[in-house]
Amino acid sequence: MNETTLQVGIVGGYLALSLLVGLLAYRLTDRSAEDYYLASRTLGTVVLLFTTFATLLSAFTFFGGPNTAYGFGPEWILVMGLMDGILFAVLWYVIGYKQWLLGREHGYVTLGEMLGDRFGSPLLRGLVAGISLFWLFPYVMLQQVGAGTALEALTGGELSYAMGAGLVTVFMIAYVVLAGMRGIAWTDTLQGVFMLVMVWVAALWVLTELGGMGSATAQLAESNPEFLSLGGGRYSPQWMLSQAIGIAFGVAMFPQVNQRFFVAGSKKVLKRTFSLWPILVVLLFVPAFMLGAWARGLPINVPENGNVLSILLAEYAPAWFAALVIAGAMAAMMSSSDSMLLSGSSYFTRDLYRPFINPDASSSWEDTLGRIGVAVFAIAAFVASLYSPKAITTIGSTAFGGFAQLALPVIVALYWSRVTRTGMLAGIIGSQMFYLSSVFLSFVPSSYGGWLASVVGMGIGLVLTVSVSAVTSPAPDEERNLYFDLHAD
Repeated sequence: MNETTLQVGIVGGYLALSLLVGLLAYRLTDRSAEDYYLASRTLGTVVLLFTTFATLLSAFTFFGGPNTAYGFGPEWILVMGLMDGILFAVLWYVIGYKQWLLGREHGYVTLGEMLGDRFGSPLLRGLVAGISLFWLFPYVMLQQVGAGTALEALTGGELSYAMGAGLVTVFMIAYVVLAGMRGIAWTDTLQGVFMLVMVWVAALWVLTELGGMGSATAQLAESNPEFLSLGGGRYSPQWMLSQAIGIAFGVAMFPQVNQRFFVAGSKKVLKRTFSLWPILVVLLFVPAFMLGAWARGLPINVPENGNVLSILLAEYAPAWFAALVIAGAMAAMMSSSDSMLLSGSSYFTRDLYRPFINPDASSSWEDTLGRIGVAVFAIAAFVASLYSPKAITTIGSTAFGGFAQLALPVIVALYWSRVTRTGMLAGIIGSQMFYLSSVFLSFVPSSYGGWLASVVGMGIGLVLTVSVSAVTSPAPDEERNLYFDLHAD
């Protein structure tokens, strides 16, 4: 058996195992929209923790993060591992617990559904869904780009980029259409554990080849001594805080993450999960990003658009082990993309199709339409990944900031009954327009005194939501006490 056949066999075997888990979940899934999208709100601590963990940790963890550490230093661990681990855990409680109570009491499946009900506004419901799908689509596409690139590099070009991306897309469609949230959550748990183990084994393997952590750090100190000091270069305090805030608040509004606020089986499950979250995040990011930093001191050649982790493993690990780690990277990509596909489908069916096209759609028809939507969404993203137009790539790479613009208006609405429909629309539209301008218009600055436009836009959204609400009256069909008349456990 040649090397390429072995590598493809390992990755293919992993994909087949994921599909089997999906088939098992399909046998246990009810034919209802709530079960398909939310697993009937029954997830326990371990599954909820790992499905959120695996859903968030996309191709960036294995490629973008180590590349950033290789290029600029390991302080990226502070942004992703510590700041976002803690910040997102706090937001999980601030937003997630209130959403969980509301979902349990009123049966909400999506964020737009929850907001539209409170403010008596199909327009707001559709707006939130439209904005979310706008930022979500290219992010799905970028996962397919990562999968295709990784498989092409792993096989030395014997498996083309298009074939690699297409293979992963077919598998994702198969098990997401079959299994829904229950199967995704089980598969994510498998994938989350697998990639956590793989990244630690990879770090230990490479360090053993280099003579230990001391030797690897000494080589880094000799080639790039500035990497061993805190701050400097790109890592200004404003830049680091902007990244941490934008990513953490953006994550809380990502559809595939936000929907997980609805699925906990109990309050105890929810609290255990966000308490364990920072620990799990640090356990993954530290070895992955340090591998990128240590690689800077090694005599390896990393081309401008290359992935340092793949090159590092090709140099210091056998082919079969590199294939296992690439399978771990594929797990990260798939566990993000599958949840994005499911959430994107739910936003379309629940927030666009149901209120604007067929308000009387049955739950079984919505379930069927949702499965069709998954396939259409995935195929469209795959086609886009073959061309990767600059505008779509730009949207995907700035998606965290786009989602972050939704966060503060949502938090204000959850905790201040005086918010009005007009205030919500002003805050959401105003911040989105500002952020989009900073991304696509060259004459609009992307930072202000070192603070990134994503954080500045969040501030604009907060000011608009509060100030416009303060000077406008609630619409007659708003339910101002909906978020406050709750029965907590």
